[in-house]
Amino acid sequence: MNILVLSGSNAGNKTRTATTLLKEKLKAQYSGETINYINLQDVDLPFADGRNYLDYGGDATDVLTTIMDADVIFIGSPIFQASMPAALKNIFDLLPQNALEGKTVSMLITAGSDKHFLIPEYNYKPVLSYLKANIVPRYVFILDTNFIEGELQGDDVHLRLDRLIDDTMVLSETFKEVTAKKEAQFGF
Repeated sequence: MNILVLSGSNAGNKTRTATTLLKEKLKAQYSGETINYINLQDVDLPFADGRNYLDYGGDATDVLTTIMDADVIFIGSPIFQASMPAALKNIFDLLPQNALEGKTVSMLITAGSDKHFLIPEYNYKPVLSYLKANIVPRYVFILDTNFIEGELQGDDVHLRLDRLIDDTMVLSETFKEVTAKKEAQFGF
């Protein structure tokens, strides 16, 4: 299985801190799987202009190909101005329409206010659905207050991250099994 952790912000540290912790938890639990990590702060991406995702070259081709090759994607993202960051939306715009078909996608959200708790429901999930993702219904929402001196604190946050991993991996495996059974019915 090919697992991707995508830190979807080109600014700040909290999302990177949370996604790095998630990546380490995945490595501990799924050491036999391929686990890739992309932090949008580390890559130089052009704005989407409608070209095929393979035509951009450089970091864009590397990032987009890694996304296209993943079976499971954990997206980490902050909430900026009650929406997803432009850098993450640009990634979605660079991808083809069916880019996430057959992929299980879950979200880890960092935010400064609990008033933004439903932003993933109304902003992120429609985009992921349009890209044909198999979306994990629950997501982890982490407030600024959970970060103390740059570290993610709180047993509840760690338990929620563990549950996100479990839910995502179980949904991915179940989705693959159901898909294989459906395809077997066609006999080819």
